[in-house]
Amino acid sequence: MSLSERLGLAALRRLDPERAHGLALRALRAGLVPLPGPVTSSRLRTTLAGMTLSNPIGLAAGFDKNAEAVRPLARTGFGFLEVGAATPRPQEGNPRPRLYRLTEDHAAINRFGFNNAGIEVIARRLERTRSAVPRGLNLGANKDSPDRAADFAAVLRRAAPFIDFATVNVSSPNTEKLRDLQGAEALRGLLNGVMEANERGLPIFLKIAPDLDDQALADIAGVATEVGIAGIVATNTTLSREGLRSPYRDQTGGLSGAPLFERSTRVLAKLSALSPLPLIGVGGVSSAAEAYAKIRAGASAVQLYTAMVYHGVAIAAQIARELDDLLLQDGLITAQAVGLDRDRWT
Repeated sequence: MSLSERLGLAALRRLDPERAHGLALRALRAGLVPLPGPVTSSRLRTTLAGMTLSNPIGLAAGFDKNAEAVRPLARTGFGFLEVGAATPRPQEGNPRPRLYRLTEDHAAINRFGFNNAGIEVIARRLERTRSAVPRGLNLGANKDSPDRAADFAAVLRRAAPFIDFATVNVSSPNTEKLRDLQGAEALRGLLNGVMEANERGLPIFLKIAPDLDDQALADIAGVATEVGIAGIVATNTTLSREGLRSPYRDQTGGLSGAPLFERSTRVLAKLSALSPLPLIGVGGVSSAAEAYAKIRAGASAVQLYTAMVYHGVAIAAQIARELDDLLLQDGLITAQAVGLDRDRWT
């Protein structure tokens, strides 16, 4: 990281977290952030649900909720991007403050509540900002919707021409009763509706919570395979507060960052044993070693977000380059490493 990046990151940390987030997006759009371009090699190149990735390091949903900075983000070293979550109608989300840095824990807690500009605005931005990096949309539902399952399908229909994949988000802890849709029967109905709306045949992923028991994971794996989705994203944020030191540890919302790594990786490995579907590992990735551990636990690719709070956008390219070194050291390509250590986590 350059001196200017370190100074800029230090300045952002002095601001309210949500304001700092907004300024980071503005800096990207204004060209004030170094953009290294693609990071790739014969070892890093891989496929995910039919998509060709220059490297397996992706941007998780939540950083660019409204598709404001897709073009510069595509040049930061990520192998794929996910924007959103998007809902049919614009939504303010929960009252502020709703984002907290847990610096002592290298973590964050958010209770945004699917705040976004609505799918009409987001789809128009996606239409104007094509990129060589595959990009997807996280599908959400309005909190006051009488039919949340229909909301997911409606968002997909509107955005489908402008994206490469979509993720059904039934695992945010910040929309009341949303996680109830992870139950087998509700999930089956929801996913069937989304698949019926998927006229372009896009890869559809399902993002799940890290707080599910083994039976719930088995049910989800069975429904996902039955319905024919492309893969599972493991995992969203957690409600657990185990081992936290920060004074913000008791704030309500979803916890992300370093404390989530072990929990989310165990869920990932269990899913890898339960289902042949490709998996995206999310939760606590802030280094190449952690990305590699997720891959060896069963992930075909990984995503990160909270790591950028503490290390800046440059962390994506750094992780990709250092992952390449780890693969070279072991004489592997990404696809060969998937699941090698699964039994260690289960």
